Amino acid sequence: MNDTFAKLSELNNIALSYGKELVLALAILVFGLIAAKYLRKYSYILLAKIIPKPALVATITNVLYVLFMLFLVVFVLEEAGVDPLVIDRLLFMVTLGVVALIILFRPYIPSLPFKVGNIIKTSDFMGKVEATTFLNTRIKTFDGKTVFIPNSKILNDYVINYHFTPHRRVAIEVGVKYDQDIMKAKQILETLFIEDPRILPSPRPAVNVKGWEQGAVVLWARGWALNAKSFITKCELKEKVTLRFQNEGIIMAFTRRDLHLFHQNPLPDFEKEEGLAQ
Repeated sequence: MNDTFAKLSELNNIALSYGKELVLALAILVFGLIAAKYLRKYSYILLAKIIPKPALVATITNVLYVLFMLFLVVFVLEEAGVDPLVIDRLLFMVTLGVVALIILFRPYIPSLPFKVGNIIKTSDFMGKVEATTFLNTRIKTFDGKTVFIPNSKILNDYVINYHFTPHRRVAIEVGVKYDQDIMKAKQILETLFIEDPRILPSPRPAVNVKGWEQGAVVLWARGWALNAKSFITKCELKEKVTLRFQNEGIIMAFTRRDLHLFHQNPLPDFEKEEGLAQ
């Protein structure tokens, strides 16, 4: 019983001695956490206007956020009356532990096969990576949707990263009718690819006959362009091919089916046959 009263008395003395400091430290911690949230948000917006690379902006923002949080923790501990020597030792131990974890366990930690700003396709979604966390990845699709995909699902599924290599092949398949000038059509395709400044000169663009389909000879034209320009290049080349073929009189094939009826004898008179049957 006496021990209980002694402990309560000790707690009361501690509260009287450090009560104001603890309340002030708690208030600083609350306001500091709120400030850290807005600092991270608006620093990202500000840096995004200055720096064109989203990945670099995200890295700088995260570093600023971590440094602010460390400063906040140190300041709160000092206001709470913790010995500065204890704070220094605590920071040293935390830093040493983080470095040890990075060195020892980094090779065993699975990493995502993309960075912020990359255009990827995973599962049924394709879009630009806006942010990544330990739990999920935020993707902005081309039709304006924001999708949050769990990292566990990404690591267990296929991922196409369209920024992993600097160049990408631009290929177009065109069906031409059998009675058209195939060599002329091939020459037009090759000329359009060579004249486009976005198509790289090496490897040289090429056009070949890929195969035969019902009512069409399939021509396969391909070249290489920068990743960022490959999609719009392919779309505009399709438009140029259509217009040039029309001007040059090359008829493109399309799926069609003709039905021909041949009768050697005149059709029977069904009405007479029905009368005889009656």
